Amino acid sequence: MHHQENYKDRLDRVLDYIYAHLEDDLSFDRLAEVACLSPYHWSRIYSAMRGETVVATIRRLRLQRAADQLANSDLEIGAVTVRAGYSSTDTFGRAFKDAFGVSPVAYREKGSHAAFKAANAASDASGFPVVVESLSERRCAGIDHTGSYMEIDHAMGRLFTELATRHAMPPQPAMIGVFFDDPDLGTEEELRSRACLPVASSVTIDAPLVETVLRGGPYAKLSYTGPYADMRGAYRWFLGVWLPASGYEPDDAPIFEAYLNDPREVPQSELRTDIHLPLKIAP
Repeated sequence: MHHQENYKDRLDRVLDYIYAHLEDDLSFDRLAEVACLSPYHWSRIYSAMRGETVVATIRRLRLQRAADQLANSDLEIGAVTVRAGYSSTDTFGRAFKDAFGVSPVAYREKGSHAAFKAANAASDASGFPVVVESLSERRCAGIDHTGSYMEIDHAMGRLFTELATRHAMPPQPAMIGVFFDDPDLGTEEELRSRACLPVASSVTIDAPLVETVLRGGPYAKLSYTGPYADMRGAYRWFLGVWLPASGYEPDDAPIFEAYLNDPREVPQSELRTDIHLPLKIAP
C-alpha cells in the first residue's frame, strides 16, 4: 500500500506540473524529474496507471483550453495557437479538427456555444432538452478544486486514484462535478468546485477526501452534448431563459454536473453531460 501511495503521489505531482505549465515547453526529462522516476520508465508507468499516455494528456488539455478560448473570448486564433503549444496555425488546425471535428474558425462561429447564444438572444426557452425529475439523496466522496472549472478533471483524476488506492472504487463510478461559484463573477483562480463519486455507506471518507451529500428532491436537468468549453453558454440559457419561463424557483443548493462518458474515450463533440439545477419543492 505504501509503495502504491508513493507512485500515486509522484504522478499527481506530474499532473500538477502539467496543469501549471500548459503554455510552456513540457519536456519528458523535466516531467521525469518531477516524478522522481527514471526517464526510461516513467512515461510507461504513467500510461499504465492513468489509462492515457502523457502525450495524449497534454494534447487533450491544451486543446480543451484552446476550445474554451475560442468559445468564450475574442483572442485571435494565432494567439490561441501559440498558447496551445503549436508552431503554426495549420498544425493547430489539424489537431483541433481531429479532436473536435471542425476547424478552429468553424468551431468559433458554429459550435454548440453559438446555438445557445442565439437562443439566449431570442429568449427561446424551448430549444434544448430539459426535464424536471426527483432524485434520491446521495453520499459522495469528493476532492476539492480551486481554479478554472475547465480543469475539474484534475481533481477527478486525484479522486479516482485515491479511491482506487483505498480499494473503495464503486463498480460503476458515477462522475459528478459540484460547482459553488458563478464563473462570471470574481476571478477564475478563485472559483470553487468539487469532483465527486457516490460511494457506499461503509466507505470511510477522510482527508484528503471530503464528504458531500447531494440533497434529494426535485431538479431541472439539462441534457447537454458537446465540448465542455461550450457549457458556459448552456448555463446562461438554462438560468437566464429556461428558468424564468418555467415557473420554478431555484433551491439554495449548488448545481452539479453528471458526466456520462469520458473525454479520454470519445470525441469532444460526443461528450454527454447532465446539468442538474436544484428546485424548491412546490408549496
